[in-house]
Amino acid sequence: MRLVRPSQAAGPLGQVAVLAVLAGTVGLPWVGWVAGLACGVVTDVLLAWGLRRQGAAGLGPADHVTRVRAALAGGVAALVIADVPSVPALVALAAAALVLDGVDGLVARRTGTATELGARFDMEVDAFLILLLSLRVAENLAPWALLIGLARYAFVAAWAVAPWLRRPVPFRFWRKVVAAIQGIALTVAAADVVPGALAEAGLAGALLLLAESFGRDVVWLWRHERRPAPPSRRRTTVRWGSTALGTALIWFALLTPDDLPGLHFGAFLRIPVEALVVGALALVLPTRTRQALAVTVGSVLGVLALLAVLDMAFNETLDRRFNPISDWSSLGPAVGVVRDSVGAGWADVVVALALLLAIAVPVAAGATVLRLTTLAARHRRPTARALAALGVVWAAAAAIGAPLASGNAAQAVYAEGRAVDSALADANQFGAQLSGDDPIAHLPAAQVLSGLRGKDVLLVFVESYGKVAVQDSWFSPPVDATLDRGSAQLRSAGFDSRSAFLTSPTFGGISWLAHSTLQSGTWVDNVNRYAQLTSSSRYTLSDAFHRAGWRTVVDVPSNRGFWAQGQHFYHYDQQYARENVGYHGPAFSYASMPDQYTLAAFRQNELLRPHRRPIFGEIDLVSSHTPWAPLPRPVSWDALGDGSVFDPQPAADRTPGSVWQSAHDVQDYYGQSIRYSLSTLVSYVRNFADPNLVMVVLGDHQPAKIVSGEGASHDVPISIISADPAVLDRAAAWGWTPGLRPTGVSPVWRMDAFRNRFLGSFSR
Repeated sequence: MRLVRPSQAAGPLGQVAVLAVLAGTVGLPWVGWVAGLACGVVTDVLLAWGLRRQGAAGLGPADHVTRVRAALAGGVAALVIADVPSVPALVALAAAALVLDGVDGLVARRTGTATELGARFDMEVDAFLILLLSLRVAENLAPWALLIGLARYAFVAAWAVAPWLRRPVPFRFWRKVVAAIQGIALTVAAADVVPGALAEAGLAGALLLLAESFGRDVVWLWRHERRPAPPSRRRTTVRWGSTALGTALIWFALLTPDDLPGLHFGAFLRIPVEALVVGALALVLPTRTRQALAVTVGSVLGVLALLAVLDMAFNETLDRRFNPISDWSSLGPAVGVVRDSVGAGWADVVVALALLLAIAVPVAAGATVLRLTTLAARHRRPTARALAALGVVWAAAAAIGAPLASGNAAQAVYAEGRAVDSALADANQFGAQLSGDDPIAHLPAAQVLSGLRGKDVLLVFVESYGKVAVQDSWFSPPVDATLDRGSAQLRSAGFDSRSAFLTSPTFGGISWLAHSTLQSGTWVDNVNRYAQLTSSSRYTLSDAFHRAGWRTVVDVPSNRGFWAQGQHFYHYDQQYARENVGYHGPAFSYASMPDQYTLAAFRQNELLRPHRRPIFGEIDLVSSHTPWAPLPRPVSWDALGDGSVFDPQPAADRTPGSVWQSAHDVQDYYGQSIRYSLSTLVSYVRNFADPNLVMVVLGDHQPAKIVSGEGASHDVPISIISADPAVLDRAAAWGWTPGLRPTGVSPVWRMDAFRNRFLGSFSR
């Protein structure tokens, strides 16, 4: 029998036609072509396999309609995976596929050609389209919407644990209605035709209906079809193999440490007391109580395993454990960093896998503990003997302080509870601080920043510019040489500088915590505090400059669109992001544009405006943001244009994937990125030599541990640059070191001390 029948030949041609139309209308990069063609090939291979298995002669009339829907879904896949920003094309394809979803069933009933294969084909096309739409909506609106797209695949994955879920359920028209509601809700959300809050409400309602539909089917199957499957060698192998894997997961959850240095083979050669306790309870509890305990304990252990992985990731990146209260909202920006660094397609794959694991791990852990406790109850006598022997060994090891005895899981539960309690108490304490009196906010406008009248003041954050870049690392001497050379070049252009260190509230990322700490004079070391702060009326540096008559501007090239906190909390008169600075050049991994263009565009848009007020601007330079590859190279300031001069550069440098294979290469590229950003700043000041410019340049945080190493401080360099000696005289009491390079004798302040010292020095 041939693998592909002539009646299916139109399938690949239809997929190519859809992709060709997209390429000719909205443009389709090669990644989109590969994704779309892969969808077409996989669809045809699976169809051929299904036809061969059922001995069917070919596709029926309704199946041809469903094949058209599959081609449209392949077009949606091409747009989503290639991150093509064409909402009309996406919505048109999705809407057409949803309309045809009612047509294929009607055709099957009218022609009497309904088959099991056709119904399954229709269901899988529905599920795939919903997954694609949920990926796009999760990226742009609500990350949790991906749960809608993963529901079907999570249900299928559960078959391995509970084979009775495979069995058919009675037909319910409501099931088709719920599926249609998912597609409609996701399409409306992707179309961006209703307010975001209304779209999220619709998605939440759709998700609740989906949970109800799946839940009703699971309950029916549990009551009617939960019976032992017929024994077979394959089923036995799968059953014991899955139990072995689940046991390894439970062992990991019971014994894993919360940091990578502690993750070694010896860490798992211990006896967990929690396993002994649960095993003992399994021998004495009634069946139903034992089963409920097993599922509960297993699910908790699955959650602990996920938290342990998050703890390790946070310790390596942010130098602290994951906080179960305050850190969930930081996962979204982390996904944004991945998306900007490696592309939306791979980022969506990572998010989908992460959400699938977040669901599957607790479920698998619960099922495994249920299986193990059932086995223990069936073999009470040998289990009791083994538990007694291990209990004696554990007690002896604990008595002498030997590492063989472990209570790691119980300690982890206690630590998570303490973290929750600490986070709630911290929120109350910080709220009280924000509601307290802030004397510096009451300075009369005439006195505020009087020492900087007529000056353009730029607060420039250099991403990941930490102390490790200038001290105590093998890559710091070249950075120091750049700073020393820059100090000399500034002096020759009539500028001088002073430098020191600040202790940042964050490490490795979440840079907006540092920005808000410096501006507000409060210690903002977690995202909950940031949310509290930006919902308050705390007096910031931008408020002070605005009150004293400056035009206030922010330029964050990593931002997309409107930044609500920039208007409602910092009260900036103007915001610049990646879309409104006229850049048409390439991105450099995370960095949407080179620092050189960011500075030049700010000068063009603000500093060269006629008849303007003095400017206070916060500028974020992101060329030194992880993953630090590829890196831009400087060009003539006169040749910048719209940025297309940089077009050949990314392809001429290494990719993040090749750099991140070696810690040495990562550190080397980090050092190169810092040298690029700092030399670009110096070149900007020298070339445009504005005598009324005052620039405060600082890092926001140290880089991750792969660069900073274990035990690194949270200190970052800070410098003030000015051509006016009177400005530096006012800062003389700070005791900062001359030049751009802070030394070992430079003072170290906490970052939240800067606001008051700065305003105190430059106000009457």
